[in-house]
Amino acid sequence: MQSIVQRTEAPAVDDLVLSRGRKIHAVVSEVLRNHVSDHSGFIGGLSPEVRPLTDAVMNTLARGKRIRAQFCMWGAYGASGGYLVTGVPEMAAAIELFHLAALIHDDVMDNSDTRRGLPAVHRQFADDHARRGLLGDSDNHGSAAAILVGDMCMSWSDELAMTAADSLPVDARRAVRVMWSQMRDEAYAGQYLDILSQTEATTSRSRTDLILQLKSAKYTVSHPLRLGGTIARADDDLLDLYDQIGVTAGAAFQLRDDLLGVFGDPVVTGKPVNDDIREGKRTLLIAEAESRVDQAQRELLMHCLGNPTVDDAELDALRSVLIATGADQAIEARIGELTAEAMQIVESLPVDEITRAALTGLVEQCVSRTS
Repeated sequence: MQSIVQRTEAPAVDDLVLSRGRKIHAVVSEVLRNHVSDHSGFIGGLSPEVRPLTDAVMNTLARGKRIRAQFCMWGAYGASGGYLVTGVPEMAAAIELFHLAALIHDDVMDNSDTRRGLPAVHRQFADDHARRGLLGDSDNHGSAAAILVGDMCMSWSDELAMTAADSLPVDARRAVRVMWSQMRDEAYAGQYLDILSQTEATTSRSRTDLILQLKSAKYTVSHPLRLGGTIARADDDLLDLYDQIGVTAGAAFQLRDDLLGVFGDPVVTGKPVNDDIREGKRTLLIAEAESRVDQAQRELLMHCLGNPTVDDAELDALRSVLIATGADQAIEARIGELTAEAMQIVESLPVDEITRAALTGLVEQCVSRTS
């Protein structure tokens, strides 16, 4: 009698990517919850009145897309052959906390009202101050509290990053710490250059390109990939390829963000549209427009950019100028070029098929997102 053998098809690569992606989100979120909860318990024990600080961290963290954490984890998977390496979830969580600190402080500097579909942290504390009728200025109180919340996130991210490196051999531990320090320094420098650019009447394209690399490309894609890869003992060739992906895909990510900052739907993006214009952000989109406008369009651009009282009709007129001059399409074209470069590099990676497919999907998510 012939035996009957049932055969089951192996899971498709896309299914494996999706399954592992969900696991990454769950693992990183658990590390974040536990780490913040530990600090929340200690702070709450000092005084229950301090709890709103940690509540603000928890509430905002819960809404993150974990893009940087995903790059970190997949960077490690690519180096390890698909195995989860000790310390990588902690590093991925550290990057998310550092990112949240940067967002909180950025919202204070830009006086933004919303973030991730919630009131910005400084706005939450200002509104609570006003609602309770407390003494002093509500906005000043909100900004002071948000700075503290951002500082907490930054110090807690350092703790997680050092925990991630603790189990590594001395040389790898040193490499991770240097990379972590460089990521932070580059982000600080990029942020200051961004602030500085808003004080000038014209856009420096060279400075804009540098801000693009320091403030976004490096710490959104390049450093997360490289930190995960370094913990998983990636060789220098793979780390160099990871950096190239960061330079290209990370820049495309920021250019998409610049377009969303002017043309996006705030209901979808979770943050105000037009803030970039009112704050006077000197993005590549603005640089393209400046090189193409006629005199009347230039006057409108100069009137709107950095003007906190600009009204909706003027902003609509400015959007029309960006479209009429083709500045928006120039940025779309550049996003396409950078994406193609990034995809070619991903295709060349000496990693397993699942990791390659996952990184392809992450790059697509960065450049085609609507939020």
